[in-house]
Amino acid sequence: MDFLEKLSLAGLVPVIAINDAEDAVPLCQALAKGGLPVAEITFRTAAAEESIRRVHEQLPEVLLCAGTVLTTDQADRAVKAGAAAIVSPGLNPEVVRWCVDHNVPVCPGTSNPSDIEVALSLGLNAVKVFPAEAVGGIKLIKAMAAPYGSMRFMPTGGVNENNMLDYLAFDKILCCGGSWMVPGDAVKAKDWDRITALTRSAVDKMLGLELKHVGVNSGDPEAALRDAKLLAALFGWEVKEGNSSNFAGKGFECMKKIGRGTHGHIAIGCNSVARAKWHLEQRGYAFDEDSAIVKNGKLTNIYLKDEIAGFAFHLSLKD
Repeated sequence: MDFLEKLSLAGLVPVIAINDAEDAVPLCQALAKGGLPVAEITFRTAAAEESIRRVHEQLPEVLLCAGTVLTTDQADRAVKAGAAAIVSPGLNPEVVRWCVDHNVPVCPGTSNPSDIEVALSLGLNAVKVFPAEAVGGIKLIKAMAAPYGSMRFMPTGGVNENNMLDYLAFDKILCCGGSWMVPGDAVKAKDWDRITALTRSAVDKMLGLELKHVGVNSGDPEAALRDAKLLAALFGWEVKEGNSSNFAGKGFECMKKIGRGTHGHIAIGCNSVARAKWHLEQRGYAFDEDSAIVKNGKLTNIYLKDEIAGFAFHLSLKD
């Protein structure tokens, strides 16, 4: 898996400016604790290079980018310090060529179709859109994506917890960059708990995990229909009969044969199964890869490897 694909699974890239390199490691630890072992440390400050070096050495699991890279010298220094990718606010062909020549992933900033055509001519298939909200937001990106089907986008600038889902719902979005998880006053006060809380809130909203339905191992067709009718009557729902199961409303699925799980299964809806899988793996959960269901190139369902309380759990793409 290449680095940009890992960023896509992470979904969000915290963009941070660090004035004191001593803050770099605890700040990135706070982000990781909140669910994002990811950071774009910008070259807006003199502490950027040393901050990248410290995070790379002490937290090698962090997906580490160097941001606001304006020159090939900065790109060289950033990579030598440990940055795995280069991000810039604009499209400087010299910087892009340097990255391509050194096999370093790069996301240069773009804001119009001409920028994208330059990026394509340089061999790129992913670009930053900056400043995203100011230049037209998701409407602009969708319009630009139409003629450039192979291009993916990382919107940054004006993206926040209130509008990020509008961006991430579009399948051409690689990930979103933002600084709202790392407010300057929190960094200055070394309030790492606040940064962790803001990060966790953003990740939870991005994933959108929620109970979708409970599957009951009724065991045979007669029992499945009986159970579905009883549950439907209890809640005032309708029964929908199917080939392998019967649904009581959308909340209960009564299986005609014993399926996964000692007692049954529980479906957890999410905005992106691939992204939710990655994040849950970071929390220590394992998945049964053989259970994966892919439709039109998109992962739509996959089961956890282990049962919880006698139930099999699977992630399911929201309708």
